Amino acid sequence: VRVMDHEGNVLREGDSSFTCLPAPPGFAGPMCLDAQWMAWLDALVNKRPPTITGIGLAYMMAGDSPDGGASNIDPAAPQPTAENDWMVEGPHIMIITPDTATMDNVPASHAGGGPYVMWKGTPYAHIMIPVAERSAQRHVAGR
Repeated sequence: VRVMDHEGNVLREGDSSFTCLPAPPGFAGPMCLDAQWMAWLDALVNKRPPTITGIGLAYMMAGDSPDGGASNIDPAAPQPTAENDWMVEGPHIMIITPDTATMDNVPASHAGGGPYVMWKGTPYAHIMIPVAERSAQRHVAGR
């Protein structure tokens, strides 16, 4: 696994197709991303629609840091509010597809503890798959 810092400096070369990053500024925890996800992250950070050409896989086995988290509905939300469904997720796997319409039948609610679509209806929509007990996940309303 290749390891990079937030400026794109390679800290350690690796022999897999994944790049791992420490918790990026504005994100919740350390993550490992394949090439599709690296393109997605670059688009998100630079506030432009992603160009995804295949199925992408990423994982965050440490989950979100307790003081991190993200809005489940707004990719640009910088902090929790009562309206933006802020949450702190436990360990999870993430999947992106070139066509976000393929996620239409996956629920957007994270309340059930199973897979759900984060940021549904946006170009940054992706499937979240929790891989730990529900108690490791916490919903935060307007912290």
